Amino acid sequence: MSLATIPSDFVRRALLLAEATGADLSGTFAAAGIDTAVLDDPRARLTPTQVTAFTQATWQLTGDELFGLSATPVPRGTFRLICLALIHRPDLGSALERMADVVRALPVPPLAFVPGEDSTRLEVRVDIRDDDYSPQFADEAFRLVTDFELILLHRFAAWLVGRRVKLRSVRIPYPEPEPQFAKHYDSIFGVPVTFDADVASLEFDNAILRAPIIQTEQTLSEYLRESPNLLLSERDYDSTASAQVRRVLELGVRGRTCTAEDIAEMLSISVPHLRRLLRQEGTSLNTLREEVLRDAAVAALGRGEPVDELSARLGFSEPSAFRRAFKRWTGSTPGTYR
Repeated sequence: MSLATIPSDFVRRALLLAEATGADLSGTFAAAGIDTAVLDDPRARLTPTQVTAFTQATWQLTGDELFGLSATPVPRGTFRLICLALIHRPDLGSALERMADVVRALPVPPLAFVPGEDSTRLEVRVDIRDDDYSPQFADEAFRLVTDFELILLHRFAAWLVGRRVKLRSVRIPYPEPEPQFAKHYDSIFGVPVTFDADVASLEFDNAILRAPIIQTEQTLSEYLRESPNLLLSERDYDSTASAQVRRVLELGVRGRTCTAEDIAEMLSISVPHLRRLLRQEGTSLNTLREEVLRDAAVAALGRGEPVDELSARLGFSEPSAFRRAFKRWTGSTPGTYR
């Protein structure tokens, strides 16, 4: 399981929506161990455990699997019914097609399964509740539910077949967000995302739709019990060069001690080829090294590990160097973040 942390923007938007409706989410933030003060900084990161606890507490508070934001309430257990209807299908394509059929009878955003000669689109039409709230509320609610639905569908598809599901395209029907948030979308979905589209959609290569379903009702029960933790912590069974490098660095945690030569040898490629692959994916070894250290630090501080011990474990020469790095990564000092 990946140590990767999550940009706090998802939770920040949920807080803004709750404030607009007068809902009190203080209990959910307390349950998740999230200090709302950190949400004001776009660099802030949260662990999958924190976001899972927040989401589960919000589900409990609203009794709604889409947080009370969609046009029709979605009672708890709805997603489980959908999953049970498709878990015994032979392959991913027939499972997604069954999902599109089943949701027609349920209070969830409708899906359209649109097959083509080489690829198939899964379209999602999100409809937000029609209340007397501001246009900004409707816009934020639409973005939040759209993001949640697309990420859910993509990661769930990968879980069903136990392998990476590489998408051909992702289309999102709202304007591109600010640069510090927009950059996360490409890494979440693994392909450049098109904004301002007519409808939200994921485009699958038809070859992956023939992949067999390897999950069972038993593994489904475990998956749902931990939801949405697996959606947030697993990295889509990613086989990209950056994902492989990240896994190598995560295994040691002390990411800075592993050289480019070491990593290239583990991946059976040359150092120049490794750097070229990472550059094509928009990253670098140093960037990945920093991300791994950042995510390990955030997770360890959440567990209460002392700063001096954490600094040494992550390979910093002294605690002050770690504190400076952490402030650069998150915008907060370790003490404030804790």
